[in-house]
Amino acid sequence: MIAVPLAVAATSPLLAWREAPYIISGFAGALALAILLLQPLLAAGYLPGVHPLRARRWHGWLGAGLIACVAVHVIGLYLTSPPDTMDALLLVSPTPFSVYGVLGMVALAVTGLLVAFRRRLHPARWRVVHNGLAVVVVVCSVVHALLIEGTMGTVTKWVLCLAILAAAGFVIGHLRIIKPMRKARR
Repeated sequence: MIAVPLAVAATSPLLAWREAPYIISGFAGALALAILLLQPLLAAGYLPGVHPLRARRWHGWLGAGLIACVAVHVIGLYLTSPPDTMDALLLVSPTPFSVYGVLGMVALAVTGLLVAFRRRLHPARWRVVHNGLAVVVVVCSVVHALLIEGTMGTVTKWVLCLAILAAAGFVIGHLRIIKPMRKARR
């Protein structure tokens, strides 16, 4: 699920004659998208062969990696085209994918801040806010990626994006709806 879209991106003819900041930025964005597939599965402990405590630890590390990838993505785009990047950040870009990218980035930044102040929040509030922000990050990132004609390839990008939506939807539905309903019946 993750390796194929990244391999397609690495061999894309769209990279010909591009400068290093553009290429690095694009790979950072593709890697960020790939991390989104793992994040809900790690948080819920649903990856086979990974102990739940280790999965949670990896969820935290990959969350930090996700933030770093998005930062590299935006910085690389800024180095490639400062006016376009500023238009996107100010939400005045004529390209619709920019709005979704910026909204996803802001939700991710708020999530990072929320993690930093997690101990000050009630656990139930933490879960609701964190899950809500995660949904915004996932949906905005998927829409952002699908609206871009880029290096990941159409089919591989769609498959990865659908897998991300399915994983996030399943985890949130299972943990926040199905499990509580089963618990209430007992």
